Amino acid sequence: MHTIHLVWWRVLLASLSLWIFFGIHKRLKSIPRKYILIFLGIGVIVGLHWLTFFGAIKASNASITLVCMATGSLFTSFLEPLILRNRIQWFEPIFGVMVIPGMALIVNQTELSMMNGIYLGLTSAFLAAMFSILNKKYIKSADETTITCLEMSSAFVFISILIPFLSVELDGFSIIPTGTDWFYLIILSMVCTTFAYVIAMKALHHLSAFASNLVINLEPVYGILLAWLILKENKELSPGFYAGVFIILLAVFVYPILKKRLSKI
Repeated sequence: MHTIHLVWWRVLLASLSLWIFFGIHKRLKSIPRKYILIFLGIGVIVGLHWLTFFGAIKASNASITLVCMATGSLFTSFLEPLILRNRIQWFEPIFGVMVIPGMALIVNQTELSMMNGIYLGLTSAFLAAMFSILNKKYIKSADETTITCLEMSSAFVFISILIPFLSVELDGFSIIPTGTDWFYLIILSMVCTTFAYVIAMKALHHLSAFASNLVINLEPVYGILLAWLILKENKELSPGFYAGVFIILLAVFVYPILKKRLSKI
């Protein structure tokens, strides 16, 4: 199945589950049109994020893509104060910049044929930072389930519009899932999308977008372990790659410790 078909089914099933089980149409009446349009716009960013994310996996591998996603904290550390007009925590940009040496090591150890995967992965991380910050900005304008439904629905419509323009590229790919594809799609849409997205939105009530993205950076830990076990990707990656991963994850784990200590001062 092509990347765009995978994302299309993911957002379709996720949005349908929310419309059917949560009576979203009734909740929309209490939300001003301005905010409905804003959440629909954020949904386009979400759709682009997932297209570039799965595209990065296709162009490189799961491990490289997940490490690229860890740069989301770097993008967020600079974008969040600009968009939300928050006071900059002096140490957040430092932890964001700490990601750069790790990424440099990874890029230097990556085959040229996989570089497109890195570019797509970094684009995906930037888009993830953007929609996290925007959701943080407007999180109080509606309940989390309604926001998720609007954004998933918007992502679905946006990707549906894109598909005809990519018809030449998609020759030979089937849009209809077969066999076990249905099982994995349901898990991906219901558990990894609907449930995870709603929980992440609830967390934004209590966390900054930076802290939220930094927690998401734990994905490379279990993602790379699963890639070792299931996809045997350790055969494709060098020690330099894992040195880069270590630097990035060091920033992830040290940040909450430092923040907790500074909050006591």
